[in-house]
Amino acid sequence: MPTVNLLYKSEIPINDKIKVRIPTVGEILDNEDEYYDLITLLTAMPIDMLAQLDDAGIDFSEINEYDLFIMLFGSIKEKDTSLIFGDLRLCDFYLAKNEKNDTFILLNPMTGAVIDRVIHSQIADALRMIHGLKKDVRRPANDEAKKYLIEKAKRRMRRMNKKKRRSQIEELIVSMVNVGGFHYNYQTVRDLTIYQFNESVRQITKKDNYDHMMVGMYMGTVNPKTINQDSLNWLSNK
Repeated sequence: MPTVNLLYKSEIPINDKIKVRIPTVGEILDNEDEYYDLITLLTAMPIDMLAQLDDAGIDFSEINEYDLFIMLFGSIKEKDTSLIFGDLRLCDFYLAKNEKNDTFILLNPMTGAVIDRVIHSQIADALRMIHGLKKDVRRPANDEAKKYLIEKAKRRMRRMNKKKRRSQIEELIVSMVNVGGFHYNYQTVRDLTIYQFNESVRQITKKDNYDHMMVGMYMGTVNPKTINQDSLNWLSNK
């Protein structure tokens, strides 16, 4: 997806029938678990769900992200996706076959809206841009590496299942509101889009790291020759 300036946007148009919303912090706080579960499902790469796929008898290294999306769509379409797609109702989409290239697509027969491999990729990339997520395209080098990755993922999944879910953004909000450079309080931060908030977290973290590095260089505990030059400019987006 081409570079898009999202700082003042509330949505990313995919085509004339589909758009991806950029919700506010407040909207997400009111529906946080459901929202982030959907983000996970819509951006999932096979390696992100290798434990679940292995339990289902599916080799994660032999399917692609679109195949995975089609597999997950049955559960996705039953959820409230309004924070992501606005008034687009995924529950109205059905699996159909594109006779032109013999591939499966999702079709809304009432509106003519289509989600195919390209559209899904654009939706997933838009969500990754909004949330600063990286696309994990790793593939195991051999069977031993595959087995290790699966066992590691299953151990992690068991640990996560035992843990009580915690808010992904509440702690960030508390931290940011109590930082001098963040000019929002507990009420006004709710009006920021999640992209604006994520970028603020990233920038203040970068500035804090820069300040600590400068102190270290001044005190002689940090060797300037070992520092990535990009980190010396805290205004850089690199």
